Amino acid sequence: MKLPSGPTDATSNELSRAAFISIAGATVISGATQPELGKPHPPLVSDDDPAIVIRHMMLQSAGATIDAFAAAPIHIWGVDISMRDVAKRLAKHGYVAICPNLYARQQNAPTGDGATDFRAFYPHMKALERPTMDADFDATSSWLRVQHPHAKQAINAKANFSAVVPFYGAVADIDPKLIEIPVCGSYGERDTSIPAHDVRTFSKALHVPHDIKIYPEAGHAFFDDQRASYVASAAHDAWKRVLAFLPKYMRAA
Repeated sequence: MKLPSGPTDATSNELSRAAFISIAGATVISGATQPELGKPHPPLVSDDDPAIVIRHMMLQSAGATIDAFAAAPIHIWGVDISMRDVAKRLAKHGYVAICPNLYARQQNAPTGDGATDFRAFYPHMKALERPTMDADFDATSSWLRVQHPHAKQAINAKANFSAVVPFYGAVADIDPKLIEIPVCGSYGERDTSIPAHDVRTFSKALHVPHDIKIYPEAGHAFFDDQRASYVASAAHDAWKRVLAFLPKYMRAA
């Protein structure tokens, strides 16, 4: 596991503000040392990590019930000023953009505007459930189709995506051969939560049109211009690529 050496190496906004100290050859981040690998050790990513949401579920497959474990990234700050600003920037270019508030059902959920400490969001993030989030996304796509039937949309008439534009979205456990829509992905070489090697392997195996770029100067959340993880050079180039990519593959619902 590659440990961060500076703010742009961080996997989260919390790490980007942490102190980085070397003592007797061991790198210390927020008081914790890297576990010795090659033998049993605590998980490299805790179940309580604020950047992810986990779920245990049962799946029906080939006449049997099997258990499964899922982990997914999450924008812990909710629909904050950064997300709203990106939606408005897309609208300026003729797109309909919508950001569902996944915390809406929860009482006293904080706003992400100006927030720098993720701990206030942690209990709300842990309370999210995948079926409810999926339903919220379905409702979002339905609203787009009804309210803006002739606008350029990222979904087609069957509510499936026409294209996907992930910013540092995890690729682990995703079979690139199953991806059936064009992909424009932007990643940071210094992102320790999503290894650049995994991204390169994923990109090479894609059989759909794709534009995957890894920025050597950037870490995780480099596009979030409200927080210290922001890297201007990577953010500016990634946005240009997005605006060039979308018109090629977006189609009306």
